[in-house]
Amino acid sequence: MKNIFTILILSILILTTIITSAQEKGNNINIIPKPKSIVVNEGTFNLNPLTKIYYKNEAKQIAEYLNQIISPSTGFDLIMKVWDNKVEDNSIIISLSNSLTNFGKEGYTLAVNSNNVLLEASELNGLFYGVQTLRQLLPVEIETKVKVDNVEWKIPCIVILDEPEFVWRGLNLDCCRHFMTKEFVKRYIDLLAYHKFNTLHWHLTEDQAWRIEIKKYPELTKKGAFRTYDDGSVYGGFYTQEDIKEVVAYAQSRFINVVPEIEMPGHSTAAISCYPEISCTGGPFEVGTFWGIYYDIYCAGNEKTFQFLENVISEVVDLFPGKYIHIGGDEAPKNRWKECPKCQQRINDENLKDEHELQSYFVKRMEKFINSKGKQIVGWDEILEGGLAPEATVQSWRGVKGAIDAAKQGHDVIVSPTSHCYFDYPVDVTDMQKVYLFDPIPAELTADERKHVLGSEGNMWTEYAPQELIDDRLFPRMIALSEVVWTYPAERDYESFRQRVQKHYDRLDVLGVTYGLETKPFEIEKIYNEKTNAFDLSISQIQKDINLYAFSKQRGPMLSNPSGVEKFNIQVSQTEEFEFSFARSRSNVGKIFKHNFTFNKATRKDVNLTYPYSEKYSAGGTNALTDGMRGSDTFRGGDKSWQGYQGTDFEALIDLGESTKVNKISIGFFQASSSWIVFPEYVEFYISEDGLNFKEVQKIINESSLRNPDWVQKDFIASLGNINGRYVKIFAKNLTELPSFHPEAGGKPWLMIDEIIVE
Repeated sequence: MKNIFTILILSILILTTIITSAQEKGNNINIIPKPKSIVVNEGTFNLNPLTKIYYKNEAKQIAEYLNQIISPSTGFDLIMKVWDNKVEDNSIIISLSNSLTNFGKEGYTLAVNSNNVLLEASELNGLFYGVQTLRQLLPVEIETKVKVDNVEWKIPCIVILDEPEFVWRGLNLDCCRHFMTKEFVKRYIDLLAYHKFNTLHWHLTEDQAWRIEIKKYPELTKKGAFRTYDDGSVYGGFYTQEDIKEVVAYAQSRFINVVPEIEMPGHSTAAISCYPEISCTGGPFEVGTFWGIYYDIYCAGNEKTFQFLENVISEVVDLFPGKYIHIGGDEAPKNRWKECPKCQQRINDENLKDEHELQSYFVKRMEKFINSKGKQIVGWDEILEGGLAPEATVQSWRGVKGAIDAAKQGHDVIVSPTSHCYFDYPVDVTDMQKVYLFDPIPAELTADERKHVLGSEGNMWTEYAPQELIDDRLFPRMIALSEVVWTYPAERDYESFRQRVQKHYDRLDVLGVTYGLETKPFEIEKIYNEKTNAFDLSISQIQKDINLYAFSKQRGPMLSNPSGVEKFNIQVSQTEEFEFSFARSRSNVGKIFKHNFTFNKATRKDVNLTYPYSEKYSAGGTNALTDGMRGSDTFRGGDKSWQGYQGTDFEALIDLGESTKVNKISIGFFQASSSWIVFPEYVEFYISEDGLNFKEVQKIINESSLRNPDWVQKDFIASLGNINGRYVKIFAKNLTELPSFHPEAGGKPWLMIDEIIVE
């Protein structure tokens, strides 16, 4: 039997140009990432209780892992035996082979006929990835954790030759902005392994938290792992060194290397809040509650800073056995360094040109220490500024220029630009197709320079993504990236890939992945019809193979059988709140989209503004605040309903056309404090009969916290008790400047406003 398999593999190696498409043969083959070559034959291998797993001694852990996958759902207690080159029928053979070294350490071959399954690789990594492929060839029920009856456990007869294109296939998981439990991180290790990723870039220190226990500096997790808000609530958590060891060991069992990121010199507020003596000013500081870039960073002129970081790194390297330590190096403002006597002295003593070269000095000094511990550094592309450290690997995020520059200097690079690899970005900015068509190798590189491209990473920053939203942000875009970095086809057929993804969703359902949308799911056109005094809505579905549901709080369900609907119309002639949602068979996919309309005494009335709005956020012009369309849950993109005012107060006068009873006046505001958008200090409401003499009817003082980094919408509502008036005036007091505790202290804040309602 061994000879038959060997001959089969060799014949396929010779005839690699003769590849039969699985789809063309009518087989249900939907492997992601797609293997390099697939030949599908007639027939199936039938897994049953009498199937045996044979293995070479050195491959025992892979055989045991496969058995752990098979046993729960099938209920089979398969017999495992050491392989002595004599094979019975109805067996799965897992073997290391010296003849497959040309497939690299992560490549494998998988040959299935009606009698046997042979999985071979030159190293355990390859065997492990072969098992992931085998899982996807079995019925989807194989992923369940309990016994499933009435399933035929068949594997199609197939020959697969496979190896990855890139050696760095990763995910950057930010556990600082929002804390992820140890169990959740391990779950993601499994999901990464399932899609043949091999790197978890674990972001562990930030302005908003220090998440890794350092025994020499207990305050880092006693204080630095938690942030406190104005209402007294505390948010945080950290990983003990035992937690770290457990996660790293689990990752090793899944052939995933964990690369810790210890940020320096910027993004260090949590650390200097605990040890202010290693800052330039001496503090005091608080753990950051805002997102963004903080001016206070590690002091580059202070020897205590380097003692601190060297002590930290000494504990970190003992916890992570991999080759790399990520040091960040991004978004480090030089403001404090320019004013710091110690930093300026360092520039003079080291004959440095400026603060950029001071950062280069900082990075090179830390690299030398990290190299002495047997590790190499990775840094974001800012580490190129002022001169690149001798052995540094550059992770290019601000486009691909950093990757090009570093590769041309002979440095390895990881290419993960915001344009294609930032999965915290919404899908209407970066959708699945855009990710799938991403080329990690910049065209500007020569053949020799291209060898320095290690691969790519998906970046999951969590400012606006707590643990429960991670699946929605990463899937299905991460699936697209898995195929980019594994298969890297010269010609890519996106529609073919998208069809495979539709089948893959069934597996994600069983795995409990609450995936999100592939692209912007729909467009909604809103046109006001003056003849009918109504809005005509035209809704066009964009994402395919998904059900669209429309629901009105006033009318109930608008579509009861939406499958296949591409476009429909709705007329709105009264105040109404709509929700648009999308679903597959399991449940809702992605978020619920809300579009609300109002018909009130101010609707379509002219607005006179005392202060000009920003052309960047015009919302459509002067009368946008009374156009009848409420602002959405985002001030960016979307329906562009929010009107912005930067550095000014707000005052609006509305002529209702005639004297009328006014019972309530409201105006909507948006707050996104990390983006400089704030609620007003207070809002004053006035009524007048003649437009000249105004009476203040209510003043509302804002009581919400500016430290809350979440996006919040709020209506300021004045209840009047049926006062007569024709003219309504609203004044909102903006903050003079961002407060001292804000990372952009002194900056000019924004007011975002919509809509004015008079009832």
